[in-house]
Amino acid sequence: MLLKNPFNFELATVVVNDSVMRKALSRENQRKFLDFVAHDKHFSRYYDAIYILFNTGLRISEFVGLTIKDVDLKGKRLTVDHQLQRTRNMEYIIEPTKTEAGNRIIPISSDVCAAFKRIIENRKAPTVEPVISGKFGFLFLDKNSMPMVALHWEKYFQHICAKYNSIYKMQMPRVTPHVCRHTYCSNMAHAGMNPKTLQYLMGHSDISVTLNTYTHISLEQAEEDLKRLSL
Repeated sequence: MLLKNPFNFELATVVVNDSVMRKALSRENQRKFLDFVAHDKHFSRYYDAIYILFNTGLRISEFVGLTIKDVDLKGKRLTVDHQLQRTRNMEYIIEPTKTEAGNRIIPISSDVCAAFKRIIENRKAPTVEPVISGKFGFLFLDKNSMPMVALHWEKYFQHICAKYNSIYKMQMPRVTPHVCRHTYCSNMAHAGMNPKTLQYLMGHSDISVTLNTYTHISLEQAEEDLKRLSL
């Protein structure tokens, strides 16, 4: 049994805690969260990216690994065939997707396509374009002109939620990039998407993950479905 951390760093600084079960946001809370981001003077710069996370179900490591080449605006498709990680030694690495099923091409809506178009148009070309394992043209760069990683977005979401909760009496549930993925999957399931289609879009190797882990159906949703199916 380890009584203390044997390393000279805190695990929380390099690994996002995924042990807590995250619930999908309700439609209302999703709308409130996006509206708040869209109209906030500081956080509005992240609106398009957050909108994409809510409407594609991408893993955050897949999202930060996207390059301009991976976004087909004309065909309205995303190519997801890798993920970007940063090690504790601050080394940037390109890895395969989490599972073989994670390697996929995702169709995107016109709204998501428009968000990507704005991101690409507003992207400031760095003095020296970062190249990682032959990949370049990353969509999101930090102040040091290096690709943003999952931890950047985790922090942005934390700050957004903290500001929202400091302003409004009604507190926003915890929102993270993974909650966006959670929410997308639940929304698509509730909308009646074929489970196998949803499994493909989420990049799950096992459909039981799609059905049992991500789709949290509430009493209200069950009532809505029964009303819709009633003859």
